[in-house]
Amino acid sequence: MTELAAGLQERAGIDPDLFVRKTADGEARLDLVVAGMHCAGCLRKVEGALKGLDGVTHARANLSTKRVAVRWNPARLRAARIVRALSETGFTAVPFDPKLAGTFDEKETRFLLRSLGVAGFAAANVMLVSVSVWWGLVTDMDETTRAFFHWVSALIALPAVAYAGQPFFRSALKALRSKQMNMDVPIALAVILATTMSLVQTIVNARHVYFDASVTLLFFLLIGRYLDVQARAKACSAAENLLGLRATAATLIAPDGTQRSVAVESLEPGMKVLVAAGARVPADGEIISGLSDIDTSLVTGESTPERVEPGMNVFAGTLNIGAPLTVRVTKRDDESLLSEIVRLMEAAEQGRARYVRIADRAARFYSPAVHVMAAATLALWFALGAHWETALTNAIAVLIITCPCALGLAVPVVQVVATGRLTRQGVLVKAADGLERLAQADTIIFDKTGTLTLGRPQLVNGHEIGNADMGLGAALAAASRHPLALALAAKGKGHAAPKLDDIREVPGMGMEALLGGEAVRLGNADFAGAEASAAHGGSELWLKKGGAAPICFRFEDTVRPGAKEAIAGLKARGFAVELLSGDREPAVRKLAGELGLDEWRAAARPDAKIARLEELAAAGRKVVMIGDGLNDAPALRAAHVSISPADAADVSQTAADFIFQGAKLDPVVETVDVARQSQRLVVQNFALAIGYNMFAVPLAVAGYVTPLVAALAMSSSSIIVIVNSMRLNRKQKDAA
Repeated sequence: MTELAAGLQERAGIDPDLFVRKTADGEARLDLVVAGMHCAGCLRKVEGALKGLDGVTHARANLSTKRVAVRWNPARLRAARIVRALSETGFTAVPFDPKLAGTFDEKETRFLLRSLGVAGFAAANVMLVSVSVWWGLVTDMDETTRAFFHWVSALIALPAVAYAGQPFFRSALKALRSKQMNMDVPIALAVILATTMSLVQTIVNARHVYFDASVTLLFFLLIGRYLDVQARAKACSAAENLLGLRATAATLIAPDGTQRSVAVESLEPGMKVLVAAGARVPADGEIISGLSDIDTSLVTGESTPERVEPGMNVFAGTLNIGAPLTVRVTKRDDESLLSEIVRLMEAAEQGRARYVRIADRAARFYSPAVHVMAAATLALWFALGAHWETALTNAIAVLIITCPCALGLAVPVVQVVATGRLTRQGVLVKAADGLERLAQADTIIFDKTGTLTLGRPQLVNGHEIGNADMGLGAALAAASRHPLALALAAKGKGHAAPKLDDIREVPGMGMEALLGGEAVRLGNADFAGAEASAAHGGSELWLKKGGAAPICFRFEDTVRPGAKEAIAGLKARGFAVELLSGDREPAVRKLAGELGLDEWRAAARPDAKIARLEELAAAGRKVVMIGDGLNDAPALRAAHVSISPADAADVSQTAADFIFQGAKLDPVVETVDVARQSQRLVVQNFALAIGYNMFAVPLAVAGYVTPLVAALAMSSSSIIVIVNSMRLNRKQKDAA
């Protein structure tokens, strides 16, 4: 991976100083992608190397996304020195680019998969040959035939070990070059020693060789490494995806009235821009002229567009779905609400960067202890007068039998089984540690629109409206793309539609036409000359026909099927459940009452949601955030764990740890149950792995275990862990 990153950097001609940003307090900031960072030890080395530089005030690595955020005093340090410091530590860093980060993950995953295939093929074939040799030791197989089988094993195992062992050999070599140790050092040493000794034994035609132990060991280790890397590769930066919603160019209106296209980064407060219908607002600003509807789901999470008029504020990234607007810019691109949401998400991502697995923490003590134990075994048997082959064989057996394969599989195997179970229930598990964090949670916060509801407005008072009025309203609505108009047009199908003339849409107001020479209107209350119902929790359209009293079409969002039962189930499992929405207070209050939620908050913008999560975290609560809107994405990242529906915004799906399919909320309850069962199985697996080492290591030191038996014992411990993890599926059947 180092060669790949170096090649990309050379081809792109990347200068890190070009990517440096200034913070509000005058510091310099740079985001880097670091290739080859795959464990907690790597994370500590990267952060330690950066924090040791004079002038660096902050360095935080994110293990899942392989990103590092660095801040420093620009008067004392340059970006090139930061990149060079990481290179001296054995890591290659390039300025952040989502395409480069994805290339790293894809390349590493493909290589591990190829290595796993090679090791599996070699292990199966060498084991077949070894069975013949074992059987021949108790029959009449002569030395020539045995030597032939040994050479066949060597021809299969040697190239397989050389290729499939590269992930461990390279990692161990990198650690040794930096004068440090990691879990791959004893693994690489055991494989190399077992393979080398087996080759020597083959040359001298000895009775025992251990090629099967070498390739079998690699096969099982690569399974754990591949599962872990693939799970980590699913994590990506949702903040960068969110920036894709930003307009790339703006139509600038010059003082003389001429128009030209400019980059949004060049916009300054006071400039005037034209926002065409169907275009995204390029910057935060104030409307000077024009009436339109704006899709504000980025800010509020609500699917119903907001009517805007001169004097009102609009935000970068929101979509103008009505008529052209002239906007005076009030904030620069890097100061916009969209940029603030991105910063919130990045802060939330980096806040989880120090999450370290138990197995990774154990690695700090594992490598030195194993090497000391193996060296002590070698010295002990030499002191007892044993032959060098016996002493080395016992030392290798100690290195192999203490292999952390079972420990490494303790979490990934449970994840695979749990993920399969949840997939069958319509839940996608995205985060490698999502189940573990969900099992720790004690509070659940729901968004409203699109989460507790389906985000699709439905006409609720159609039975109160006559057929003629329904047909007229549907005919007017059919000419509009407004969500409420679409709902009315769908509901009015089948009713007789009158012939309308001169149909036109009044931006920000509604539809207008002529019916037999008489004006008819369908739109908001002001447009129809009516008084809106302040207490009504849903949305409204008003139909005005001549001098007749306006007719109100009331719409409400559809509550997800089984939402009340799901919330009751979560409460029964000990969760505190809240509703936190950007919608209006009447709608939120009404829904909370229907679903039995005592704790709710309305009109919550992204920063308010983050503030609530921080408040709960400060109180020691571990929060599950369940939301779907673009405005929920920062909260999804900031929460202890997050869940999003499959029809959510792409950014929210990217930010979430889990995604559930279907209209019902039942998968949320199922996910909680699986997470808690998985946590119990993980603890059991760790206990089994530790118990195995406590029993097997003394036997290896005492010389009762050969390298082959050690490899089989190690494999058996892995199988036990896998079988125990499969109990998660049996619990599903029992529950059914």
